[in-house]
Amino acid sequence: MRFGVTILPEHRWSDAAPLWRAAEGLGFDHAWTFDHITWGGLPDSPWYAALPTLTAAAAVTSRIGLGTFVSTPNNHEPVQFMREVYALDDISGGRFLLGIGAGGDLDAGILGQQLTVRQRADRFVEFVRLLDRLSREDRVTADGAWYRPREVRTAAGPVRGTAAGPHVPFLVAANGPRTIRLAAEVGDGWITAGGPGEGSMPEWWRRVSDAGHRLDDALSARGRERHTLRRVLNLDDLPSYALVGVTAFEEAVGRAAALGFTDVVVPWPRATEPFRGEIATAEAVAAEVLPRWRS
Repeated sequence: MRFGVTILPEHRWSDAAPLWRAAEGLGFDHAWTFDHITWGGLPDSPWYAALPTLTAAAAVTSRIGLGTFVSTPNNHEPVQFMREVYALDDISGGRFLLGIGAGGDLDAGILGQQLTVRQRADRFVEFVRLLDRLSREDRVTADGAWYRPREVRTAAGPVRGTAAGPHVPFLVAANGPRTIRLAAEVGDGWITAGGPGEGSMPEWWRRVSDAGHRLDDALSARGRERHTLRRVLNLDDLPSYALVGVTAFEEAVGRAAALGFTDVVVPWPRATEPFRGEIATAEAVAAEVLPRWRS
């Protein structure tokens, strides 16, 4: 099991930098930030862009993976975005993890996008497949419904050693059947936060389990083995904050492991809601829980 934290991009960098250093210092495997125009959980908070934040985080860390939770076609055009991804991968020394999702209503509304759920899914599928081509091919031309790039040169490519793989890892956020099939098709990993529904703990875990079964079916249909896809459980939407205590966190990790997840990500504690908690709890989890579940 690998462990990560989500650090919201709400702070000036002078206040944010110590959080990213602390996440690495405590031994977490990866750290993420939200890639939105704004976030409904903190609508009145300052909100900084994800990729510059991760670039700065790369400069103050040396080991920890750095990822977007999640980048979407709401606010990214794929050709330019892939240039930014390559730059961040280079600056971080190959530590970047690209979390990608279809995007939500809030950002779409702010940007004046009036799309149906189906249109958003159509655009996302095209977005991901084009990013996949841009990560593997040179001189990319496409004639899609949403994107029509011409002869895009991508010869520089990501900075990856043999052990890290040939390209930036694509971790596809998906809960519905269509996006789960996309994750099984082109993803290096799958991200879920449980999906929409009732707020009870049993119902949340049931949704997570059901999504995992859909992923297994999609992988089987493509002839892929289960172990070929990294499975990341985002605990942001867990009905009770997982870092309220060491026992609560370990219980969540145990349930995630039983469902086949390879990675668990928990929000970094904040002084106020949402995700109100104590740094001491994160320190205790890092000291007590992480070593047990890595052994």
